Amino acid sequence: MTKGNIESNMTRENIESNSTDSKKTHKDSKNPHEKIINTQNINSTKAIYDIVRKMRASILVLGPLLTRFGKCEVSLPGGCAIGARPVDLHIKAMQQLGAHVQVKGGYIHAEAKKGLKGCDIVFDKITVTGTSNVVMAAALASGQTRIINAAKEPEVVQVCEELKRAGLDISGIGSPEIRIYGTGGELLDFPTIRVIPDRIEAGTYLCAGAITNSSIEVRGVILEHIESILQKLQEIGFGVEILATKDSKNAENIRLLSAKKMKAFRITTTEYPGFPTDMQAQFMALSTRCEGSSFIKETLFENRFMHASELQRLGANITIDSNVAQIVGPTQLIGADVMATDLRASSALILAALVAKGVTKIHRIYHLDRGYESIESKLTNLGAKIKRGKE
Repeated sequence: MTKGNIESNMTRENIESNSTDSKKTHKDSKNPHEKIINTQNINSTKAIYDIVRKMRASILVLGPLLTRFGKCEVSLPGGCAIGARPVDLHIKAMQQLGAHVQVKGGYIHAEAKKGLKGCDIVFDKITVTGTSNVVMAAALASGQTRIINAAKEPEVVQVCEELKRAGLDISGIGSPEIRIYGTGGELLDFPTIRVIPDRIEAGTYLCAGAITNSSIEVRGVILEHIESILQKLQEIGFGVEILATKDSKNAENIRLLSAKKMKAFRITTTEYPGFPTDMQAQFMALSTRCEGSSFIKETLFENRFMHASELQRLGANITIDSNVAQIVGPTQLIGADVMATDLRASSALILAALVAKGVTKIHRIYHLDRGYESIESKLTNLGAKIKRGKE
């Protein structure tokens, strides 16, 4: 439940991204951000429904299980209901690599008795999880695999770079064409992995500062990963300062400076390095504070404006025409009961509630924890009046 606005002490606080520092992991480590993953004694190749249904990214176990063990069963994934995100591209790619795949009983059944064999895979459309799945599957395949129309998102790049650090022969990382020279079944030995900072989490907190027109510092961000977000915030009228940091992994600290006037904007979501669809909902909330008509065009998913009706319950002036939303502002939002429909809608409603008059109660908030760590405590530290209750 959120009440009122973020107070002025927001200007004196910092937010640390989830993954800004990582030390060598020990079994007795008490750092909650350090995890030991031991796959030496895997005794099952079935990813059951109760695990997979909670997060769509669980489909990413398909490639690794299949290429290592020659067979697997993976439940069809769950996650946010933001339109059709079929697993067809994953299935087709595994078939091209030599696997026999069928879907029955809500599970993907895949088998490659003689192992996977490298080939050319051309994706009909750019797919982040599809690219990562094929890269991992191809890692232990025999021969060369070439992925054409590969995703270039930072998360895909890290998967490739970690495999390369583990000894895999892979080239074209970060380009539309990736080449993987498989090990023929030989397992890779991974060093300690340092997860990149979450660019969407960072962008969300920058939007928290923006929607309240406060100065805020977000630490441990890779600037290149959020350039499209920063450019849009500057277009709206906010200042951006890059602060000095001793971090050796290219992470930087960013300070957002308040705007004299928040101007309306236009956004078209697209693949990286374009504006991320995962920031669309947060900017829709922000647009209610901007002067004039803002336009948001969603090009990646056909059902990703479900948060618009909930923002309208708070008083937002939003009109939807197919895949384009027009938001007229500024509007004084009024607290109400609203429902989170997906992960990013959850954060957008929290942002809107920060500037809404009165109390806003957000239901179905369970979506939130898949993408944000302790968001309520972080915002509370910045001066927000927010607490989590039970449904």
